[in-house]
Amino acid sequence: MLVVVSAVIILASIVLILIVLVQNPKGGGLSASFGGGSNQFGGVAQTNKFLDKATWTLALALLVFSISASMFLPRNTELEKSRIQKELSEISTAPVTDLPTPEEVKALNPDTKPEEKEK
Repeated sequence: MLVVVSAVIILASIVLILIVLVQNPKGGGLSASFGGGSNQFGGVAQTNKFLDKATWTLALALLVFSISASMFLPRNTELEKSRIQKELSEISTAPVTDLPTPEEVKALNPDTKPEEKEK
């Protein structure tokens, strides 16, 4: 159901964008091309009213569909931990007691040069 509502939201958004682009805030646009820019036969007034009503209707429909889409989102009753939280909970917090001594480190790394003391 979420897919259907999402498709309707996308379709309504595209149509709303097209209707807004057709309108001209100065009284021109598509409505001016009907009737040649004058008020012949009420064509311009009717087109402006239609575009205005269509804009508000689609905006309201977009709002309603967006809210209804949130109701169709899958909800988990149990909150899941992120992977980081899971890995942190698995890490032991016990102190490390089996560190090698400096002599064991030197024995494992014979190629290292001893540090020269500064004079």
